[in-house]
Amino acid sequence: MKTIKIISVFFFFAQISFAQVLDLELVLVANGFSSPLEIQHAGDERLFVVEQGGIIKILNSDGTVNATPFLNITSIVSSGGERGLLGLAFHPNYATNGFFYVYYTNTSNNSQISRFTVSGGDPNIADPSSELQMLSFTQPFSNHNGGHIAFGPDGKLFIASGDGGSGGDPMNNSQTLTTLLGKILRLDVDLPAPYIPVDNPFVNSSPLDEIWAYGIRNAWKFSFDSETGDLWIADVGQNAWEEINRQPSTAAGLNYGWRCYEGNAPFNTSGCPPINEITFPLAVYNHSGGRCSITGGYVYRGTEYPAMQGLYFFADLCSNQIGTVNASGNLVFHGESVFSTITSFGVDIENKLYLTSFGSGAVYKIKDNTPLSINDTNQESNFSLYPNPANYEVILEFPLKNIEQVAIYDVKGSLIYDEATFEKNQTSILVSSFSKGIYVVSLLTNQGNKIYKKLIVK
Repeated sequence: MKTIKIISVFFFFAQISFAQVLDLELVLVANGFSSPLEIQHAGDERLFVVEQGGIIKILNSDGTVNATPFLNITSIVSSGGERGLLGLAFHPNYATNGFFYVYYTNTSNNSQISRFTVSGGDPNIADPSSELQMLSFTQPFSNHNGGHIAFGPDGKLFIASGDGGSGGDPMNNSQTLTTLLGKILRLDVDLPAPYIPVDNPFVNSSPLDEIWAYGIRNAWKFSFDSETGDLWIADVGQNAWEEINRQPSTAAGLNYGWRCYEGNAPFNTSGCPPINEITFPLAVYNHSGGRCSITGGYVYRGTEYPAMQGLYFFADLCSNQIGTVNASGNLVFHGESVFSTITSFGVDIENKLYLTSFGSGAVYKIKDNTPLSINDTNQESNFSLYPNPANYEVILEFPLKNIEQVAIYDVKGSLIYDEATFEKNQTSILVSSFSKGIYVVSLLTNQGNKIYKKLIVK
């Protein structure tokens, strides 16, 4: 299997005094895709890869790609530049109702959000004649179509529209509540048309009840943290700053600042609201080093790679660098990729993290080669920990009676268990109340050294 090594960097866990080398590789899963822009799953092991031209293909867990596309709507999609089939989201109850939603540029070069239904006789093929058109809006220019869609923790469909294009938002769309452009929209797809949630922030106070947030330039893309529910928005900048926003998914009616501000910097503040009414980014980066345009990803919540836990992953379209932001807003770039144009990230049912390469037409899995464990080759570190993974109790044995203290931390560095073990040769710890995930077991020896071991609770 082809791998591409891209990163070697140190991460430091709060409250744990050791450094863990994070050594990432991109592992090729499958190639042969044409301009892939999106990866989604439908609650099972399959990945659905969206091609810009209007085709959705199924990538199976064994790396094979189904010969017959899941959906082919090329005849109704206008593709090229920033247009095309841009977004895909599966209904939270997809397993029972078979509904999924797409965002595409229609043949009139305007944006269309529609629902389709899977075929009744084959779960790997959708019915292209089942389209229900739900929302559309005119695009005045060819760029800044937005296009990402996703269901939030509340079961509502969120949509990123883009400011309509050109440069500098010449029509002031993002700051205007009489247009759907430059917004995050929110629909209740389980209601009759026009699908307006009653708790949308501008219901009955604006002509456009679909609006959830505004002041967006061209979000590419947004996602929800599967653990906290927070909404992360990667908003493409104008010519100086790229930004990442994070807010609770329940925070309604926020103004993210564009065209008044690009990132944290004033851009065109004529007629803009007071600064205290603007929601500024969690993190920004400039266009040095050949950077130009952000591709948003996900907060990693998988269990394979603890050093990645809780980090938001993104990439820059021009420099081909992958970056991360932690919950405090600390942004780090991690070297350069060896191929061009990272257009999307995706997660599977197990929260493993993937990305698409537009130019090579490939899907890669992001892998950390350095497990959070140590090499127990000396006598001082002679101990055993079992069962691992554990779901009820874990037993630690240290026959040399050389361990004075046992502590357990979560991957955020928070101490969740502490025990003095002086003169003991074993201890048992109940973990049935622990949340599922990865933990760090720290052992303090009577020589004053610390030993670390990875524990998985399932």
